[in-house]
Amino acid sequence: MNTFFEVTFLNNTLLKWIITASIVAISFLCIKIFKSLIIKKLKKWAATTKTNWDNFVIDVVEKSVIPLLYISSCYWALLSLEFNETVDKVIHIAYLFSFTFFVLKIISAAFKKFVYSYIQREEDSESKQKQAGGLIAIVNIIIWICGIIFLIDNMGYNVTTLIAGLGVGVIAIALAAQAVLGDLFSYFVIFFDRPFEIGDYVSLGSDSGVIEYIGIKTTRIRTLSGEQLICSNTDLTNSRLHNYKRMEKRRVVFHLGVTYDTSAAQLSKIPEIVQEIITLRPELQYDRGHFSGFGDFSLNFEFVYFVSSPDYNLYMEHQQGIYLDIFTAFEKQSIDFAFPTQTLVINKQKDDSKINVNT
Repeated sequence: MNTFFEVTFLNNTLLKWIITASIVAISFLCIKIFKSLIIKKLKKWAATTKTNWDNFVIDVVEKSVIPLLYISSCYWALLSLEFNETVDKVIHIAYLFSFTFFVLKIISAAFKKFVYSYIQREEDSESKQKQAGGLIAIVNIIIWICGIIFLIDNMGYNVTTLIAGLGVGVIAIALAAQAVLGDLFSYFVIFFDRPFEIGDYVSLGSDSGVIEYIGIKTTRIRTLSGEQLICSNTDLTNSRLHNYKRMEKRRVVFHLGVTYDTSAAQLSKIPEIVQEIITLRPELQYDRGHFSGFGDFSLNFEFVYFVSSPDYNLYMEHQQGIYLDIFTAFEKQSIDFAFPTQTLVINKQKDDSKINVNT
């Protein structure tokens, strides 16, 4: 019987292989019990809490930590066996690859969760999550590059030369792609400073529209005429941009002109008429109305009111209604709107006469 257990296979006795297999089996069984009992109970407990960080931790343990435990069990069990130098090195490198992969996966998931949890505290989190996609992609690239350097270093290679080469390469790329890097840094400015967000209605010079997408290099705006306007992030951060979505209320100023034939009694009634028309609309706030001056062909009035909503369509609806009501009220009061007129004086040799000509 002892002779049977002393049979050698791959430089190890059968007894050692049985012990190794037993260690692996017991480890797998313990991990399976841990997953079936403890993780299951933790999931039920996490479902009763308000925070979702516990759900995230349980999900990371289930998808990354437990697979890593299975791999580690096999690795540590195989260390009890004796192999040649090449096989030992292959096993060690394979474990390093697996360990690095799952650790980087955990770090990447933790960063993504942190960013999304920060965004979800604010309004319109769904559009902000889309905006954060570029930031998460850049940070993930940095995380994986650092992980690969760590892996190479642990494999016994000298990474000093590699890091120096990467530094020179980064400098060369930075000099060759200054515009791209400028847009990249502008993307970070837009993400953290948030001068505008997806869904905001903005005006940029002679162009205006709704922000559709904020990328690492460009931002896309859907204009009122329907086409898509693509702007570099640097242009947006360097320009004076009007964000109408952040407007709390809209201030409206409009002017009226009546003819010089209007009586003083009629003139004094005009501010009262317009004020009554505006105050009857609950979404409007009347500010002031005054006889503002004597024009070339009209007596001028200036009125100011506020719209409680920044919605442009709502403003135009009210503005149209106010104009129609003013027209109707002036018609009832026999008040005439002014239009451009000129008086021509023609001198004759014998007698002077005045001729009024409307133009």
